[in-house]
Amino acid sequence: MTVNMNVDEIMKIIPHRYPFLMVDRLVELEPGVRAVGIKNLTINEQFFIGHFPGNPVMPGVLMIEAMAQVGACALLSQPEYQGQIAMFAGVDRIRFKRSAIPGETLLIATELTAIKGSIGKGKGKITIDGETVCSGEFMFALVEALE
Repeated sequence: MTVNMNVDEIMKIIPHRYPFLMVDRLVELEPGVRAVGIKNLTINEQFFIGHFPGNPVMPGVLMIEAMAQVGACALLSQPEYQGQIAMFAGVDRIRFKRSAIPGETLLIATELTAIKGSIGKGKGKITIDGETVCSGEFMFALVEALE
């Protein structure tokens, strides 16, 4: 379903905060099934300072994290999972097709493919202007958030 969730609304669902919040807006959300988010890359991102000076490129591991955070929005938006955190349990079939640089907008689509108990799987894809940048699968484990 089409939504327009801003960063404040996203932070009510997932626990991530600046500088590690990798989603600026959600444009689609089907709780428990899938979500689509936007990340606008600016030169002000902290990771561009050292990755790489003179040739800023978004680190691949942060693209994987962005896919996971969008998936966490789909999962943790369900009442039965509120108060939990989805932690990585594994990543598979990750492929990087091109770099993501300042000034570009990532379209991040993540689908939850299986959940059994506290373990689940998802798959994601990041595109820029319709071109695939990164894709892959991941596993997660749900744990209670410490407060």
